[in-house]
Amino acid sequence: MRIFKWGVTPYLVAQARQLELVEEVARGADEALVFCTHSPVVTVGRGTLPEDVFGWSGELVETSRGGRATYHGPNQIIVYPIVNLANEGRGRFGARDIHAYLRALEVAIVKTLAEFSLAAEARSVKVDAEGPSLTGVWVGQKKIASLGIAVKKWVTYHGLALNVFNDPKAFCGINPCGFKASIMTSIEAELGRAVSGEEVMLVLERCLLRELDAATANQVDVQP
Repeated sequence: MRIFKWGVTPYLVAQARQLELVEEVARGADEALVFCTHSPVVTVGRGTLPEDVFGWSGELVETSRGGRATYHGPNQIIVYPIVNLANEGRGRFGARDIHAYLRALEVAIVKTLAEFSLAAEARSVKVDAEGPSLTGVWVGQKKIASLGIAVKKWVTYHGLALNVFNDPKAFCGINPCGFKASIMTSIEAELGRAVSGEEVMLVLERCLLRELDAATANQVDVQP
């Protein structure tokens, strides 16, 4: 599996690069894990409702991922796994099993947080038939990571956003994933101290590689 570290990348640039990688992997190239972050942007997925964005004045982008509106910004580590779900040889989850793939991402996040002494759990049900989805990773009653994926030619793109740093401006003016902004938390907020983004990224990379059954990783640093 190839590892890309894109640093701060405009959202639409990252989206275009993901689609290039999707085509490569569909043609037989090695899968990829992309790590990056974005300048503040709100993205709206296929399930977004009109009331989800009410006071956001910055960049707004429609995406092909599932889920509702959410925020991406420099307080997060964002990961875009480009994974071939048609691979019959995958061990931890079966071929073409999108739900099992999502569970693998959630487990990787939960195990990452455990290494920082945070007890987290994945949730994937709706509060009620019309309400917001709990999909993501939670620490107690606070949401710390969001997931939203798309699949093309059985190759995944989009992915996960893990809130690492405190940023009081993050999630303002939206109902992230249908919830009030106050439900969101971060590693720093839960620990009550500063953390190293690089350390979190390395742990998350290791956990993702394990849960996605990637035996080897080839580092490919690409800066915008």
